[in-house]
Amino acid sequence: MNKDKYREAPACECEELHTEKVAAALKRMPENETIYELSDFFKILGDSTRVNILFAIDGDPMCVCDIAAALGMTKSAVSHQLKILRQNHLVTYRKNGKNVFYSLADDHVRDIIEKALEHIKE
Repeated sequence: MNKDKYREAPACECEELHTEKVAAALKRMPENETIYELSDFFKILGDSTRVNILFAIDGDPMCVCDIAAALGMTKSAVSHQLKILRQNHLVTYRKNGKNVFYSLADDHVRDIIEKALEHIKE
């Protein structure tokens, strides 16, 4: 790991306000409500169990039993996390008889976890 990239960044010593840059930044920023929703979204992804579940079901849909076996967890614990992921539209499911198969809700979810993984591997 490159320790240099974690060194303290230099502080700005100027007193000049760059009003054009401030205005442009404010224009790019979403409304506060959207910021709160985005923050909540990242809190959902801030749980390692939920991230493991997302990676497990990326590709082939899996039932709770299979996910639990793959992650070394109880079905109850997996079901609890899947409920949170489902409520936040990160996973979807389909029933096939007595089985319920979970998969990523859409390609956006896959893109988010793949981009995050790519970023931390830099």
